[in-house]
Amino acid sequence: MTRTLELPNGDTVTSDDVFLYNGYPYRVVFPGGDESANEDAEYEFWLSPLHWGGGEMDIPFREREALVEQWGPESRGTLTESEWEGWLREARADDRFGDGELDALARELPTSDSGLVTRLRRTLGF
Repeated sequence: MTRTLELPNGDTVTSDDVFLYNGYPYRVVFPGGDESANEDAEYEFWLSPLHWGGGEMDIPFREREALVEQWGPESRGTLTESEWEGWLREARADDRFGDGELDALARELPTSDSGLVTRLRRTLGF
């Protein structure tokens, strides 16, 4: 049985879905799942950043209500392909993100952006 989480905006996600939480792409991880490296039953779920996940950057939650409290204005839930492409364009102009990180995200996000190839095409005017 696939576990789901209802995000504060009403979207329902599984551990396969990517969503925007506080301005960054995340996936939800449930304890005991195959994707779980941490079997800590103390938490109901945790959010794992798409690029930096699987370690100290994961955000654990004891209950959904805690996520609701931390859901900020930069959290939008699941995005369409064009919305993720827009997010990537904005992120490429943001000094907080490196090219390697954004190229890795581009390969994971549901977009037509393939990272380095897309950047080269833009730079060369194709």
